Amino acid sequence: MEKVVNVWPVTALPAAFSDLLPHFLVEPEDEYIVKNKPVTLTCRSTPATQIYFKCNSEWVNQNDHVIERTVDPATALPVMQVTIEVTRQQVEKVFGLNEYWCQCVAWSTTGTQKSQKAYIRIAYLRKNFEEEPQGKEVALDQEVLLRCHPPEGVPQAEVEWQRNEDVLDPVSDPNFFITPDHNLIIKKARLVDTGNYTCLAKNIVARRKSNSATVLVYVDGGWSEWSKWSACGADCSMWRSRECSQPSPGTGGKDCQGLDLQSINCTSEQCPQTVSGAEDVALYVGMVAVALCLTLLLIVVVLVYRRKKEGLDADVADSSILTTGFQPMGIKPSKPENSHLLTIQPDLTTTTTSYQGTLRSRHDTTGKFSMSNGPLLDPLPNGSHTLHNGKLNSDPAEFVSRLSTQTYFKTLPRDVANTSYGTFNFLGGRLTIPNTGISLLIPPEAIPRGKIYEIYLTVQRKEDLRLPLAGCQTLLSPIVSCGPPGVVLSRPVILSMDHCFDACLDNWAVRLKKQNYEGAWEDVLLMGEELVSEPYYCQLEAETCRLFTEQLGTFALVGESLHMGAAKRLRLVLFSDAYCSTLEYNIRVYCMDDTQDVFKEVMQMERQLGGRLIDEPHVLLFKDSYHNLRLSIHDMPQAHWRSKLLAGYQEIPFYHIWNGSQRYLHCTFTLERLSLSTCELTCQLCVWQVEGEGQSFALDFNIAKDTRALDSEFLLMDSNATALAGPSAFQIPYLIRQKICSSLDAPCPNGADWRMLAQRLKLERHMSFFASKASPTSVILDLWEAQHFHSGNINQLATVMADIGKQEAMIFLVSDGEC
Repeated sequence: MEKVVNVWPVTALPAAFSDLLPHFLVEPEDEYIVKNKPVTLTCRSTPATQIYFKCNSEWVNQNDHVIERTVDPATALPVMQVTIEVTRQQVEKVFGLNEYWCQCVAWSTTGTQKSQKAYIRIAYLRKNFEEEPQGKEVALDQEVLLRCHPPEGVPQAEVEWQRNEDVLDPVSDPNFFITPDHNLIIKKARLVDTGNYTCLAKNIVARRKSNSATVLVYVDGGWSEWSKWSACGADCSMWRSRECSQPSPGTGGKDCQGLDLQSINCTSEQCPQTVSGAEDVALYVGMVAVALCLTLLLIVVVLVYRRKKEGLDADVADSSILTTGFQPMGIKPSKPENSHLLTIQPDLTTTTTSYQGTLRSRHDTTGKFSMSNGPLLDPLPNGSHTLHNGKLNSDPAEFVSRLSTQTYFKTLPRDVANTSYGTFNFLGGRLTIPNTGISLLIPPEAIPRGKIYEIYLTVQRKEDLRLPLAGCQTLLSPIVSCGPPGVVLSRPVILSMDHCFDACLDNWAVRLKKQNYEGAWEDVLLMGEELVSEPYYCQLEAETCRLFTEQLGTFALVGESLHMGAAKRLRLVLFSDAYCSTLEYNIRVYCMDDTQDVFKEVMQMERQLGGRLIDEPHVLLFKDSYHNLRLSIHDMPQAHWRSKLLAGYQEIPFYHIWNGSQRYLHCTFTLERLSLSTCELTCQLCVWQVEGEGQSFALDFNIAKDTRALDSEFLLMDSNATALAGPSAFQIPYLIRQKICSSLDAPCPNGADWRMLAQRLKLERHMSFFASKASPTSVILDLWEAQHFHSGNINQLATVMADIGKQEAMIFLVSDGEC
């Protein structure tokens, strides 16, 4: 029944106030239901004869009102107050359709008045942060950005930041700034800012703490000024030095880069001279005589040894390379259509050439590399070595550990899984980082004869190496290092790496950046405007960039769009948990740069998390339109599944994607099955750029029975060796390559030379670059080797040569009988 409390006698209203409309003294206000506790709404009006509540356009039952009547002592007007209770069950009945609201209506003898609407919401705070802060290492005085997107909640959670459990107050410490979207900015990193940072979210329901992010503030070393030059020494050289002390490196900062000791030759006036007397002349004559005797003795020993040596050395003049024709070493050839053409027989008069020289320039007898299928470096009687064609057994950890102790390589990353190395001579070779699209081709004769180099190739993680980007610049490739820097090369090597833009230079200004010895980044090439006189040149393909370089170092492609039509390629990849034993089921959507190295990292990370691919990756063109990326999920069977996402879609800001500095951008969709017996999931997941291109995934699978391996189909495991030295690194055998070059390098009046080869291989855009080289043909063949190592069609190349009319320079495949 209606509950009525009367504290004044019920009489008619005074005549003076009988024409007044009701006036609200108290109106209902917005409320939140915490857990299962109902909320109370209050309405008070004067003068009023009746007050009733209406909720979601329906009148509340009269028996649910609690009424209290009083008299205003100042005006003698009657005052009526009415309260009702609203429960969680009432709100949940309309949850998801419309917001639950209530308002009261008051009557007097003159008319009615309506109060404001009060909205009643169920309060909650989800457990998982939508984005948690990530730990990072930052240089002293550098700006630091720690991101935090608190869990979804009603009311919206308030956010505060803690460092080592102490609350940060930007008012008391202006070096901290909390943005409106809850991110923490450290304006200038100080050593005292090193610590564990936590994002704390709270509302009336609960408090949630993010995982701690460790911020390490380091100090990179700086060089002091050079000392004055020393006096000219007896060896006619002067020295000067500097120290890594301004400042000294601290808390994990980099050591100084560059030389700490420098020498130059003195001028003839400064160099002390000594006058040789008769005794000196006699000493010199004796030394010359001894040297001549030793030389004659060495010649006799070599002649005796070479007479005893049988066969030909395998590294340069192996007869197998004359009969295998255009097949990779060790692969039995099949008979082609052109087998009736010219075949060259083995030239058994060819002399054997073996490289002799010590492996290392310093007195280092440790850490030598062993080879598979026989040693790459067989010791000779005089302590020299012969370099054979072979495949290196990789021990990257030992190599990286040893190399990083040297001055130039102290910043070399210790990620041995993404590093390969090898030992090479003038025969050249190839380094590959599996499943990344990154390789380094060292053509024959690129390393001067008489030299042996240890060369490494590594892909840098973006968090390990900081590449500053200005304005709207974006990173378009992995950051790749090859070295050691400063080695002398006789001709360019070819560095291949993926890129992630639409490859239309009308839309982009793409620059090749190289890190110098001091650690700064320099622009060394503007793509499309290469100069043949420069030491760098690029061949741009649909998904790959091939860099000709005569200098080793650290490289990356950085682009700046020229208009809004410029687009980056994003790879969209879906993962879920391999096993699900709860009602909740998560689908993670990664939006990453479309390069193989990032995909490999995400696959490795998901393998550690116990994830699995649930659909084939899709590619999306993401334009420089400043519009965000949106993700949504639809068409789930409502009888079995529901999405726990209250909004219609999730959104990733444009700049988070465009700058390319965040490698693992992803959104998580949390679904809930209504029963543990539900295993079939069908839905559609859409990813699109606002006012741009979109992709959709049609999912239909069993979450319990689907046991596809994480890397079975889409991560093609590269089983090739990471380092190949000598002829096995190339499809074209060494001697055949020489014959092709000698046939095509000389200009031909009818154009049947290297120019026609470039045209047939669709490389005519680079004619000027090829023409600037001593052997244009060899550079064309280098590029062909870099492009076709895994999938090269040797017969197709042989057909091109035959079409040019240079079959006399070719060695075609021989039949099985002739083998």
